[in-house]
Amino acid sequence: MQAIRSILVVIEPEHSESLALKRAKLIAGVTQAHLHLLVCDRKHDHSAMLSVLKAALIQDGYSVTTEQAWNETLQETIVDVQQAEGCGLVIKQHFPDSPLKKALLTPADWKLLRSCPTPVLLVKTSKPWTGGVILAAVDVGNTDGEHRTLHATLIDHGYDIASLAKASLHVISAHPSPMLSAADPSLQLSETIEARYREQCKAFQAEFDIDDAHLHIEEGPADVLIPFMAHKLQAAVTVIGTVARSGLSGALIGNTAEVVLDALESDVLVLKPDEVMDHLEEVVSHH
Repeated sequence: MQAIRSILVVIEPEHSESLALKRAKLIAGVTQAHLHLLVCDRKHDHSAMLSVLKAALIQDGYSVTTEQAWNETLQETIVDVQQAEGCGLVIKQHFPDSPLKKALLTPADWKLLRSCPTPVLLVKTSKPWTGGVILAAVDVGNTDGEHRTLHATLIDHGYDIASLAKASLHVISAHPSPMLSAADPSLQLSETIEARYREQCKAFQAEFDIDDAHLHIEEGPADVLIPFMAHKLQAAVTVIGTVARSGLSGALIGNTAEVVLDALESDVLVLKPDEVMDHLEEVVSHH
């Protein structure tokens, strides 16, 4: 996060109290990143609002540029500008369609998460980050190369946000329930699974410097446990990663993430492994 030189902030003109901008200011205040404010609009009639925002930010010591753009869809516009400006992070506020769908992400948000080659911070609440809890969701049981690098990215970003918001980092890892049909009899006993899992966690904790009080190991499906733990800890931000299914950029985000993202009552930082980012970067640049 410290390495991010420039942040793309998506501004929605009808919501002048932009939570996306509030989060961007907090991050840029610490990292000195440049802020590029974008209004996605065909008509380009928000110059006055953007110049007011820009003037206020410059007065507060931020480095700022603004833009109005439109290219067919919201997510394409955002990704185009992210590419053109070289932004390392995209921040967008999630606006519910209706009270009934309050949590559910809009199709545009999903498409953005799938197609954006950089981390995306979706702001879902107005809860202050400062002094709060940052929750990173990690699949400790998966120790293949791709997961290991993703774990490192998740924890690094988690620590970064925690340090800039003076918050504390907690980690949740969900592990599968015992399988009665498992060929290996030891996998049928929950104590054995638990013990084996705890053992893997010890190595993970040593590597990333996370003590027992900040590691939450729960048995069951991740899509239920992650929102449950975020709610229980009153997390301000949940950091989650998605592992690609090779070659299908459309399926980067599986069902687990979809359910988790919709159920979370916190802001969400969505990260992808480096190779996926590179793949998306390639896809996007060939458009």
